[in-house]
Amino acid sequence: MAGKRSAGLLLYRRVAGGVEVLLGHMGGPLWERRDARAWSVPKGEYVPPEEAQAAARREFEEELGMPPPAGRYLPLGEARQPSGKVVTVWAVEGDLDPRLIVPGTFEMEWPRGSGVTGSFPEIDRVAWFPPHEARERLVAGQQVFLDRLAEELAGGED
Repeated sequence: MAGKRSAGLLLYRRVAGGVEVLLGHMGGPLWERRDARAWSVPKGEYVPPEEAQAAARREFEEELGMPPPAGRYLPLGEARQPSGKVVTVWAVEGDLDPRLIVPGTFEMEWPRGSGVTGSFPEIDRVAWFPPHEARERLVAGQQVFLDRLAEELAGGED
């Protein structure tokens, strides 16, 4: 059987001096006190025959509670994560107010072994970061997407 696959959207906006990217802080008790390497591109798992880009759009809406922006989707390719999961990401230009997100939730037993199941947000907050700050926060396996976005944007200039 093939390994797990996820797809996501890296939202970016142009600001004075460059760009900013939108990252989501992973929700739940395992991540609540962490900042460095605790942020992610909004993404989620999918199973073919669902198309990766359709999954990325669906997951964006599920995780943030708002539709993904319309616009040109720049393919940033795939990256195999340390877990073995393959993540496929597109970048799309847009803007959103982080205060407006309504995160999706997941259920898990917490504390582990307690028999108590709780409901937790998939992403507990989102924020805009310039690329150098995003790199410090983003999980290591997704940092390549920042580099690919920078290459895409640089290539689009005359």
